[in-house]
Amino acid sequence: MATTDPAGPDAGPRRLTGTALVAARTRARWSLVAGVALGSTGHIAAVTVATIVAQDLLGSTTLAGAPGSTVVLGAAIGSVVLSSLMARRGRRPGLVAGYGIGVGGALVATLAVISRSFPLLLVGTLFIGFGNSSNQLSRYTASDLVPAARRASAIGLVVWGATVGSVVGPSLVPVAGNLAASVGLPALAGPYLVPVVFVSIAAILSFVLLRPDPYAIADDSAARPGMSPPVGVTGDALRTLLRRPGVATAVVALVVGQFVMTLIMTMTPLHMTQHGQGLGAVGAVLSAHTLGMFALSPLSGRLTERIGPVRTILLGTLILAFSAILAAIAPPMGGGQLFLALFLLGFGWNLGFVAGSALLSEHLELHERTRVQGIADALIWSSAAAASLGSGLIMAVAGYTALGILGAGIVLIPVLTLRAHRHALANVHETPDPEVVLP
Repeated sequence: MATTDPAGPDAGPRRLTGTALVAARTRARWSLVAGVALGSTGHIAAVTVATIVAQDLLGSTTLAGAPGSTVVLGAAIGSVVLSSLMARRGRRPGLVAGYGIGVGGALVATLAVISRSFPLLLVGTLFIGFGNSSNQLSRYTASDLVPAARRASAIGLVVWGATVGSVVGPSLVPVAGNLAASVGLPALAGPYLVPVVFVSIAAILSFVLLRPDPYAIADDSAARPGMSPPVGVTGDALRTLLRRPGVATAVVALVVGQFVMTLIMTMTPLHMTQHGQGLGAVGAVLSAHTLGMFALSPLSGRLTERIGPVRTILLGTLILAFSAILAAIAPPMGGGQLFLALFLLGFGWNLGFVAGSALLSEHLELHERTRVQGIADALIWSSAAAASLGSGLIMAVAGYTALGILGAGIVLIPVLTLRAHRHALANVHETPDPEVVLP
């Protein structure tokens, strides 16, 4: 029978046990999935038109990539800011704040299109990135709600929620544009109203349903005396945490996977159109890529739990390398090779993303996780921004093939990190066969 025990602030007003605790965790988990589905729908709709809006406002393509870069920069900044807020106040306030700032950014971007102000557009897209930070930090929140053996599946389920956004978001762009035009607004202002609606609903759901705060019902009671939210880790302690073998390995895998995926994916549409492929073919390839990135996340979670995060990261690294080479040698005119390459690029990234996130949580206590997870995500999005900017330069100088070859080389970094830390990882990671076999 469920019992409650009065205690503390909003982070844990009452100590739940039994069926009440199970119900609270289940409600929180599905509200996180719904939040990511809604948040990603708004985010992807906004990102879809970013370059088009920039070109329309400036009359040239010179800085057309700037809004996309500021969205990524906003996600990086938001990861640090929101995780710091979570460490002080709890997961719920941090997620709600991120979604709320994202809504504000979408409103600013809408105003920028109406007033035809490019600087204002950059401000808006920067804050839209905060909403994506909440999307990403939701996976860690979900992992706190389950026993260690099920964290990867919890992460995979939340990441899968972005599949909804990847499908629905782009499809809402023309609808929103037509609706905006029908009320006298610029058609390009319409897509920025999509995150205003959808991300607002994500914020409301998080505010209403994430009670008690996920920290208070986390599956780590020994690390949360008094049901209070964890205290942030700063300074020397933070640097020490980042040097732990499991933490360092997870961060390297997450950052490198994001970098390689972004490096190749960013230039693929341009590569295809330069060789005469139509938008239909480009859309098909990007759809395959998105499918690989999100739709198989539950499979990645189950696989991580079955063979362990280290082996799953290695598998993801192998698939990333293969897909990079496949993209490099794929004929740009027709055929399914590039289609397969981009699907595998997304799936390889997903394996590393889910397994790396699980490994990161595994090697940190509850009170240590939030700040380190925020820093890890900030590094992930910073690497994405660097890859996005650098890919154009590399392609201009050396061509698309060079991007694939470079990507295949870079993915060796996680393998080398795993080799360096293999004994430490084998000693602390609990699997049926704890011996970690590395190449």
